[in-house]
Amino acid sequence: MSPTVVVAAVIERDGAFLLTLRPEGTHLAGHWEFPGGKVHERETHAEALRRELFEELDIAAEVGEVVHTVTHAYPEKVVELHFYRCSFRGEPKPMVGQEMRWVPRAELSSLPFPEADAALIRLLAVGA
Repeated sequence: MSPTVVVAAVIERDGAFLLTLRPEGTHLAGHWEFPGGKVHERETHAEALRRELFEELDIAAEVGEVVHTVTHAYPEKVVELHFYRCSFRGEPKPMVGQEMRWVPRAELSSLPFPEADAALIRLLAVGA
C-alpha cells in the first residue's frame, strides 16, 4: 500500500498555533490538526498546501521550510506527512464548517492529535 502524501501548515502567531478540528465522518474525527491536506497528482507540496489553505481557511499562504516529516501507519492507511512553516495574508476563517482556534504552545500537548503528529507536538512544545 503506497502512502497517502499529506502536507500541513505550521502557522504560529504570538506564541500560538493555528489548528483545525477534524470533522465528524472523517478519518480521525475529533482530533486537532495543522491545516492542510492531500497532495494531488502533479502538484508540488507548496502548491498543494497553498490550495488547501485557500479552500479551508480563505488565506493566501507563503510556504517556508520543512519543520518535520513522518510516515505513519494507521490500521486503515499509511500517511506520509510533511509539515511546513507557513505565513499568510488575510484573516483565516473556517470555510468548510470545521472548528478553528489559535492554541498557545503550552497547551499543545493537552489536545488530542493524530498519532502521526506526536513527534511534531513534542518539538513545538519545547519551542523548536
